[in-house]
Amino acid sequence: MSGDRRYKVIVNHEEQFKVWPAATANPRGWSDAGKTGTRDECIDHVEKVWTDMRPRNWREYVLERP
Repeated sequence: MSGDRRYKVIVNHEEQFKVWPAATANPRGWSDAGKTGTRDECIDHVEKVWTDMRPRNWREYVLERP
C-alpha cells in the first residue's frame, strides 16, 4: 500500500530540503538529512527545520551587504 511507503528527507548544498522515497537513490547533489518515516512525518520535519526557504548562498549574500 502507498500509505506504508517509507520516505526520507534529503538536503542539497544550498540547504534546501526535499522528501524522497527511501528505497530510491538520492539525486546527484543531495544527501540524507537524517529523517525517515511516512510522507507526512517527513513533511512535518521539513516544515520544522526549513524555516528560511532562501538558498544558502542568497542568505549569505544578503548578510554580507552593507
